[in-house]
Amino acid sequence: MNTPIPPDDVTSRLQAASPVRAEPDPTTKRTLGRRSFLKGLGVAGAGLVPATTLLLKEGKALGREFRRGLTLGDVNMLRFLAAAETLETDFWQQYTELGGVDGGNPAYIAALENIDGDMPQYISDNTDDEASHTAFLNAFLQAVGAEPVNLEKFRTLPSSAATGAKQIGRLTNLMTLHVDTSWYVRYRSKQNPDFGATFPQAVNIPQEPGIPISDADTPPMMTQPVPPVSREQQRMQAIANTAAFHFATVEQGGSSLYGAFIPMATSKVVLRILYAIGGSEIAHFQTWHDKAGNAVAEPLAGVTDPETGVMFPNLNAPPFGGEDFQTNLIMPEPCQFISKKLPLCSIIRPTRRKNAGAVAVVNFLTTMRLFEGQSQEFFDTLNALAVAADKARRQVEDEEDELLDNLFGGD
Repeated sequence: MNTPIPPDDVTSRLQAASPVRAEPDPTTKRTLGRRSFLKGLGVAGAGLVPATTLLLKEGKALGREFRRGLTLGDVNMLRFLAAAETLETDFWQQYTELGGVDGGNPAYIAALENIDGDMPQYISDNTDDEASHTAFLNAFLQAVGAEPVNLEKFRTLPSSAATGAKQIGRLTNLMTLHVDTSWYVRYRSKQNPDFGATFPQAVNIPQEPGIPISDADTPPMMTQPVPPVSREQQRMQAIANTAAFHFATVEQGGSSLYGAFIPMATSKVVLRILYAIGGSEIAHFQTWHDKAGNAVAEPLAGVTDPETGVMFPNLNAPPFGGEDFQTNLIMPEPCQFISKKLPLCSIIRPTRRKNAGAVAVVNFLTTMRLFEGQSQEFFDTLNALAVAADKARRQVEDEEDELLDNLFGGD
């Protein structure tokens, strides 16, 4: 970890006005002191900058938004998010290498463009966004004296053998995805998983690649007509359709994760980070929700992978159709929120920690086989980060918050 820069006089005055906010131990109700707080951040030594002050290389404080101070819970949430964004960046980079605007697999790019002509550009842009989130979160953690997240030792999974893929170690596996598409039905429903609702799969996509896995399987220079004709063309289009749903699946999960963390944050600057980056994730989800619908509408409806049997039906036709499946409905339908006694409301959902928090997200991504082939140490590391993040609790409780919790039930 880089040694923090000693504070100047301006920073010292800011520190004096901004004591580190300790976080109660949830089991003993005692207050953790500053030394325990810094130890929890992975910080040691008497000369380190307190976690309330973010420094530039010149040693100047960035702003007064840090005056209220960070809690250990705030930092643990950011550390989990840094890990999650690292993993996102890894799989988005794989999509970009093969199907981005400068991607190296022409047939895959053509199959993606059959879904929407902007797919390669949006893939590249989404990759850049996730990389920026990773870099920012780790830089922020370092700047406040906390340990950044480094998952490089887990970069052991193989790359695709298809043309365009770089032959480097990966953190994630896109070649045997089990894509959860229940979000598609959820966002068209008046029900909310926060109240116990469950939803069926819109499309069954078990153990399907989201990227081409070899040139023998999907020749990179073949044409990609609509509808696909040859076995190889059908296989490639099914892979591209899988990617379209996978994009939206992951981004809707990220949208809920950031939202679930917001009520748990204490520091105002952490709140800014959560709602600002979370808003970017929502923009991604909205984009990919729209594109996924094109894969299950005419003229691509009916595409079937000849290898796995995965089929992309026409969700606008019987036995589907109606508002439960209509492909051009991409705005969140109003649903139950906060209380069943209140009117329906259009929201990102779920919102509660048990459904959208860090542990829930790890389980969600693991079930999708995104980490197929990873070591037990990887899972132990990721789970430890998730458990620590979910223990965060907001340390400034207003009377209004208590009133609402008593009325509607807190989390």
